Amino acid sequence: MQASITWIKSRRCESNACVEVAFTGDAVLVRNSTEKASPVLRFTTAEWVAFVAGVRDGDFDFGLIDERTSAAR
Repeated sequence: MQASITWIKSRRCESNACVEVAFTGDAVLVRNSTEKASPVLRFTTAEWVAFVAGVRDGDFDFGLIDERTSAAR
């Protein structure tokens, strides 16, 4: 792993038990925010774009998100 990678967390992560994401130019990396040495998942840019689009469309809400009470973007 490159030392110059900048990891970011969602502003909505209040418990620090979240995931961190990094963009390397040719891949998107994802890791556990509390276990820095945990395995890192690597996605192509196209895979990440498709995933984010699915999140925005609500494909992965699993009934956990109530649109009426979720925070505005």
